[in-house]
Amino acid sequence: MTKRFIKGKNRECGFTLIELLIVIAVLATVTGGIFLQLNTAQQRLSTEQVKVDNFDEARDFVDQFFRDINQIGYPNGHMVNFLSPTLTTAQQDTRVAVGLVKIDGNAIWFEGDVGGTGVVQSVQYKVNGSGTCSVCLQRSSVPKVAGDPLTGQGTPGPVWGTEVNDVITNPIFTYYNTNGATVAVPEDINANGPILATVKSIHINLTIQNNAIIDPKTKQPIQTNFEGEISLNNCSMATTGFVGISCQ
Repeated sequence: MTKRFIKGKNRECGFTLIELLIVIAVLATVTGGIFLQLNTAQQRLSTEQVKVDNFDEARDFVDQFFRDINQIGYPNGHMVNFLSPTLTTAQQDTRVAVGLVKIDGNAIWFEGDVGGTGVVQSVQYKVNGSGTCSVCLQRSSVPKVAGDPLTGQGTPGPVWGTEVNDVITNPIFTYYNTNGATVAVPEDINANGPILATVKSIHINLTIQNNAIIDPKTKQPIQTNFEGEISLNNCSMATTGFVGISCQ
């Protein structure tokens, strides 16, 4: 019996240079896509965080505004005995809140016991109230002094505190009467008091935009908007002929 032995060659196979380059290209493409998505997600996260911060700032400010408005015109003239019941003396009495004092597109001024202490406060919300921040909506609340609600509150004057920065809305405040019609502004208690007595609801619109904070994706300044509307039991002494307090 003859035995045959077949001797073959053992060949080792591997990647060619072209195949290796193709694999590297595919891997680079996939990796690049992953990092691109991560970068986009990071950009959106940064943008949304700015929006959330601005939204919270605006919401807290509007909540404060609504709490103040709920106390507008309280305590009113029906709760106080006047020795000389005339409109002028009643409006100047520190025990009484006259309600709305002045309204404008970017400012509102009113009186009320906003602190719940029994002390009537003269409250103002105004853009650039302090004169040092052109895009800040600021709030002032000081005890009412005996004098004209509009022209006689100069001492100690407003003390500007709580604020929302970078407000670009114009107008911020819109006023509606009992029929839902828009009340033209500006108006104040001395120039046209009966008009103030018809205000039934106030709409506030805050759009916040800081031009120094840019959306990394859109390359535009980030904007945040917050709106709200509140009805008021406007017990106003801005009427003619005391004791004609108007609770519209």
